[in-house]
Formats: sequence, structure tokens, C-alpha cells
Amino acid sequence: MTEQGSENRQRSQKPTAPAGWLSPVAFSVVLHGLIVVVTLVGWSWTKPMEEPVQRSISARLVSPETQQPSAPPPSTPQPAPQEEEPEQQQREQQEREAQLRQQQEQEQEQQRQQEEQQRQREAERQRREQEQAQARQREQEAATRERQEQEAARQKAEAEARERARQQAEQEKRQQQEAERRAEEQRKAEQERERQEQQQREAEERRRQEEAERQRQEAEARRREQERQLREQQLQSLAQEAEQAREAEARQAAAAAEARAREQQMLSESERYQGLIRERLSAAWYPPASATEEMTAQLQITLLPTGELSSVRLVRSSGNAAFDNSALSAVRGLSRYPVPERRDTFERYFRQFTIEFNPRRLR
Repeated sequence: MTEQGSENRQRSQKPTAPAGWLSPVAFSVVLHGLIVVVTLVGWSWTKPMEEPVQRSISARLVSPETQQPSAPPPSTPQPAPQEEEPEQQQREQQEREAQLRQQQEQEQEQQRQQEEQQRQREAERQRREQEQAQARQREQEAATRERQEQEAARQKAEAEARERARQQAEQEKRQQQEAERRAEEQRKAEQERERQEQQQREAEERRRQEEAERQRQEAEARRREQERQLREQQLQSLAQEAEQAREAEARQAAAAAEARAREQQMLSESERYQGLIRERLSAAWYPPASATEEMTAQLQITLLPTGELSSVRLVRSSGNAAFDNSALSAVRGLSRYPVPERRDTFERYFRQFTIEFNPRRLR
């Protein structure tokens, strides 16, 4: 019964086509509009071509009902197309009216059929509504019975659930009491275990502190011994450093004295050889006649350890090319310069040096 009611509801809930387009009045209006359009399209709107009318011909067009025969002029007959055109239009008009009447009859017949279909649909709709109402009533009765059965089942389930809950509560209470008893026993055992562990930790802490104190004392003793040895080593080192410093000062003093003596010897030796070189250059130099006492040319001389000339360069010109060339010629004219035999004296004073050429002096 429930499945049949559901099928009836589904059939009643199916969407129906809009009634506006199926009403007879709307259909009639649309059909008349189509007839008018067809009539206008079929109407001949072309204007017949008129032939030029001769001045000697006079004609008149009348309707078929009132047309009277008239005798054409003897000179020129009336053209046949102009006489037959009104009859052709009249026949076309009659045919269109006949078509229009036929269409109107068809419309009336269609309208009658549509009204009959509308009445049949209305009767079918009322029948379906009655069936749906009956189905809904049956469904309501079935739903009422189902609700009653569900309510009875619910009450029964609630009673069973209350009984299970009571039993569960009693069981949980017994389990809770048992758990509390076991927890109390476990707590006491845990306290006893913690007390014993605390005693062990305290004893271990005392042993650790005693061991730490013993190690600290031993480390302190080792530190004192190391400090004593370090002080002895520092004293020995200071004594050695003082002795080494005294020896170094003595060596430095001796070296300084020797260096001063050597420097004095080198200076004396360099002055002697510089004087010899100036004497040799003065003998080899011939200043030009244009030389004056204000002219001075400065040259840089580079020698080899054997006393031979390596190179000569004009450092500062006198302003007179002949004067400068005479000085350069004098330097290049000596085949060998007097130099000291000691290499250090040569490297310091005679490897490279400058000399000035002046008519009054040569330095």
C-alpha cells in the first residue's frame, strides 16, 4: 500500500506542460494570425504595366456585376489583358475567401477537439487527485501504525537500556571499589619503595661526597706540588735568562765596539779612495772655454768590484751641453777607478755614487 501511494505521489508530482499555449483561445488567435500572414504574402502587390494609351481610345473599368458591354471604337480595339485582369483578381479573391472559410472551419474543429481533450484531462486530473487523496490517507494510517509500533519499541528499548545502565553502574561501582583497594595497596608499596630508594640515594650521595672530598684533597696536593716545581723552574729560568742577558749585552757591546771601529775604518778608507777618484777625474777633465764658475753638472757613477766603469748617468744638467759632455767624457775616459779591496766597503760607498763637476771644485 505504501509503495502504491508513493507511485501515485510521483505521478501527481510530474511537471505538466504550460496550459497557456494549449488553451483554445490562444490557439485560435495564433491560427488567425497565420492566415492573415499567408493572405498578405499571397496577395499580388505588383502593379500591372500600363501601356501608353492613345489619345483616340477611351476606356472604363467596372466591376463584373455592373459591367456593361460597350462597343470599342472602330479605329482601335481594346487590349485583352486590361479587360481580363479584374476577373482574375476576383477569382483569386474568391479562392482566398474559400481557403479562409476552410481554415476557420478547421480552427473550430480543432478548438472543439481541444476543449474535449481539456475536459478529459480535467476528469483525469480529478480522478488522480481522488486516488492520491486515498493513497495519502492510507499512508497516514500506515504511518500512524508505524509510529505507534516505533513508540512501543522505543519504550521497550529505553526500559532495557535503563536496566543495562543499572547493571553497568553496579558493575562499575564494584570495579571502582576494587580499583581503589588495589590503588591503595600500590600506593603503600610505592611509598615503601620510594623510602628505600631515598635511603639508597642518601647513602650513595654520602659516598660520592666523601670520594669527591678525597679527590679534591689529592688534586690540591698535586696542585701545590706543581706550583712548587713551577716556581723552582721559573727561578731557574730567570737565572738562566739573566745570565744569557748579561752574555748578550757583552756580545752586543763587543759587536758595537767592533762595528764602530769597522765603520771608522771603512769611512777612513772610503775618504781616501774618494780623494783618489777625484784626483783621477780632475786630471782627465777638460772643461770647455764657455764654462763658468756657476755651472755644475751632477753625474751618477756605477762601478764594478774590479774598478771598471759599469755605467754613468747625468742626474742634473748644468744647462750647457758642452759642459755636460766634457764631464761625461772625463768619467768614461778612466779605464779603471781606484776602489778598496774589502767588499763591504765597496758595496757601501763605491758600487753606486754621485759626483759634481764644477770649474772651482770637483766633489
